[in-house]
Amino acid sequence: MRVHPSPPSPPFNALAARRLREALGMAPGHVAYGLRAQYGLPVSPETVVAWERGQAAPDARELTALAGVLWCSPGELLAAASTLREHRIARALAPEDLARRIGLDVKAYLRMEESGRWRGNERQTAALADVLSLGPRELLTATGRDHDLAEVLRSAATTRWQAYVRPVAKLVPLDRHRLEDTLQQLHAEYQSRMVATGSWGADVTGDSGGEAGRVYLDRIIDHFWDLARV
Repeated sequence: MRVHPSPPSPPFNALAARRLREALGMAPGHVAYGLRAQYGLPVSPETVVAWERGQAAPDARELTALAGVLWCSPGELLAAASTLREHRIARALAPEDLARRIGLDVKAYLRMEESGRWRGNERQTAALADVLSLGPRELLTATGRDHDLAEVLRSAATTRWQAYVRPVAKLVPLDRHRLEDTLQQLHAEYQSRMVATGSWGADVTGDSGGEAGRVYLDRIIDHFWDLARV
């Protein structure tokens, strides 16, 4: 029988958990009691303390229950979410609920969530962004397409940017005029670095004089979002 590994714990914000508990005037023992009495979770006060010290982290079920005990949303107990699973947990949505709201079979959705690769159509992607309140940058990262965008942007910066407006538009839902302006600026910034180092037209993957170009390309996605002001 194949054993599936347990999904990783969500990125827990230990400091936020402690502050929320203290604001309610609760001791770790009160939190542990609430988790047992209200949610049937055998969590000890020592475990609550370990969570708050960053020595351990609650799993998804424990995180949702802890939010209930502390009268907050699960998202308030998370560090910055990046994956689909983390965004879903932050909004206290069960996989079944999210799949239904975006028009997907739950098994198909879970396969995408577990693999980190989104394969929904345009309508389902728009619904996903709406349900999870994801901006363009968050959506791209959560759906595992950062690498795809980076590859296209590197080509746009190093060759003719006009040829990559449509490929980028398929990945990023930006106004076409803003997208064109952003790609043009991206191309200009990269080329200016190459000219400044005397490496214009050089192979930035091998020529030592193209270090400024390589550094720029390494952070191409950050530069793109900065220029797009998203």
